[in-house]
Amino acid sequence: MARARRRKKNPRILIVTPEITYLPHGMGNMADRMTAKAGGLADVSSSLVAALYELGADVHVALPHYRRMFHIEVGNFISEELRVYQSKLPDSRVHLAEDRVFYYRESVYGYEQDNTKIALAFQREVINNIIPLVAPDLIHCNDWMTGIIPAVARRLNIPCLFTVHNIHTQERTLAEIEDRGIDAAAYYKHLYYSRQPASYEESRGNNPVDFLASGIFASHYINSVSPTFLDEVCDGRHDFVPGHIRWQMRNKRDAGCAAGILNAPDPSHNPRTDQRLTRRYGPEDHVQGKLENKRRFQAQVGLEACDTAPIFFWPSRLDPIQKGCNLLTDILYKIVTDYADDKLQVAVVANGAYQSVFHEIVRMHDLSDRVAVCDFNEDLSHLGYAASDFMLIPSRFEPCGLPQMISAICGSLPIAHDTGGLHDTVEHLDVANQKGNGFVFKHHDAQGLRWAIDQAMEFHRRPASEREQEVARIMRESEARFSHAVTARLYFDIYERMLNRPLITTY
Repeated sequence: MARARRRKKNPRILIVTPEITYLPHGMGNMADRMTAKAGGLADVSSSLVAALYELGADVHVALPHYRRMFHIEVGNFISEELRVYQSKLPDSRVHLAEDRVFYYRESVYGYEQDNTKIALAFQREVINNIIPLVAPDLIHCNDWMTGIIPAVARRLNIPCLFTVHNIHTQERTLAEIEDRGIDAAAYYKHLYYSRQPASYEESRGNNPVDFLASGIFASHYINSVSPTFLDEVCDGRHDFVPGHIRWQMRNKRDAGCAAGILNAPDPSHNPRTDQRLTRRYGPEDHVQGKLENKRRFQAQVGLEACDTAPIFFWPSRLDPIQKGCNLLTDILYKIVTDYADDKLQVAVVANGAYQSVFHEIVRMHDLSDRVAVCDFNEDLSHLGYAASDFMLIPSRFEPCGLPQMISAICGSLPIAHDTGGLHDTVEHLDVANQKGNGFVFKHHDAQGLRWAIDQAMEFHRRPASEREQEVARIMRESEARFSHAVTARLYFDIYERMLNRPLITTY
């Protein structure tokens, strides 16, 4: 008699992240209540977990227990809902790191010292409690706040992927790490220090551990959030990246253990379904849809009511060091006056140090009906993407960037500097060959940006039928290309390569 085939278990994946936007129903009691977002990391983590779960993979996620942000802490006492929630936690695929430092927070990040306390408490709970409970076959860590965990994974011989979302790090000595309840002696050789350690005892008190470098050094595989940014860092094209971080990333790339995977925007930005819009629309009816949203947007921000006015939209924080808002202020008055006959309008919906410069230019030249400068507001930002004709993202550097993807999906063509994730997602428009999705400039200065804006205005002056056809094409292609499903598939491929087996076992 033939022997019955034994059922093989799917490999268990543990995703460790300090941020999350949402979790799929069924992963654990009240999973839909867990939202703690500071940036794109939350969206990527959520989409990856959801895609794995829907695929049927054995996926688990480790998070800090942000009670207040999860809305399960009521006043000074624990609600009955939370007691029920805690009673069901052991059967959940959601594993919350417990420490008072998380419980009463209003945001994921704070001051530098505060962030380090959070990172160490989070990693202590993952190392001491969650990894032994979950017994994962693969661990996926994200950014410096999880940078010690790959060293533990290395010693336990668990494959570990480490994703570098931002070039930011912290340093602490072994003594400080151990003082927070993490026993680092067993795996100290897998951490990255300010100098080569002679021994554990010699380095314990005076040789700081770099969290981000340790994550890169100890992990089995790394990825950044765009292929071009990975190469830019490894090839030394950004002076803000510390040399030791660059060398560690380069070592991984040269060993064939690194990749770039683009993030994807949250589906809530899709104009087909976006509840924040005056009228929802898709490629097939974008002309009327964008027009109705333009009218409402102009009214809300105080721009002149004009259906034919091209709106240039700025949705990113006003940071002159990275985002290039200083390039726009250098030419703002000139582009508005040079294109006065076209009624060109500029709308800034963003906060940051440079907002006062925009306000001063508007006041000095009396441009309030042509240039709007507003504090960031989620509803207004969504409306701006739908209402605008072009979106400005002239970043000096950009690890990935989401605005250029969102704008293309919404039919607002991006104007971008040729760098990092912008290089990977924005191709200069070629109407004759029906290629490209925006306007790209290579030299990061005001004249480079002005050239790209001139190119956009040339497109705006083309016959309406020609413009409508190109915008519809760009929207269709962008919706298919910039999706969480595409991003998740690339992560799946890395997981399967690291495990040397499929995520879903067929038998």
